[in-house]
Amino acid sequence: MANTETALKECLSSIDGATAAALVDYTSGMALGTLGGGKDFNLEVAAAGNTDVVRSKLRTMELLGLKEEIEDILITLNSQYHLIRLLKGRGGNGLFLYLVLDSSRANLAMARHQMRRIENELEV
Repeated sequence: MANTETALKECLSSIDGATAAALVDYTSGMALGTLGGGKDFNLEVAAAGNTDVVRSKLRTMELLGLKEEIEDILITLNSQYHLIRLLKGRGGNGLFLYLVLDSSRANLAMARHQMRRIENELEV
């Protein structure tokens, strides 16, 4: 089982094009761990802002009466992909993995596959 730091390092090292990763509590908006980003990309602000995306989608699903679970939320920008993966097991309720990818180097199918694997190994 991997802890938060190990899981975030695994995101950046094993996923092509990954430039930043965070584990976020969407009930509070707080990042439990971050890795990457930089002076031009404040990962703490991005993590907190993406809690609004998750909350909004969950609220919409509830209003629609959908009995589904969110696997991933993908946001595509000109040069980046932002991938949000809600955690399901082992204390993951209320948490998501957030990954920023350079779209010129990333393979979305592989990134999703790797995030699922990392999620399964993560012990929160």
